[in-house]
Amino acid sequence: MCEANAYLIEGNDTTLVMESVDTIEPQEEGIQLVNIFGEQKFLNARIDSLSLIDNKVYLRPTG
Repeated sequence: MCEANAYLIEGNDTTLVMESVDTIEPQEEGIQLVNIFGEQKFLNARIDSLSLIDNKVYLRPTG
């Protein structure tokens, strides 16, 4: 499986915001995350970096 976990970076803290993310869709005000279970979460954030080997997506808040 190729799902990733999404983490939000705020200062020196990194917080898991969603597991098993299947889809990441950019929106005008941020990012929409959807996991393999159909759960959705919207964040006012942008992609900071990806670790494809570790299946991790790092997000940083906007504004």
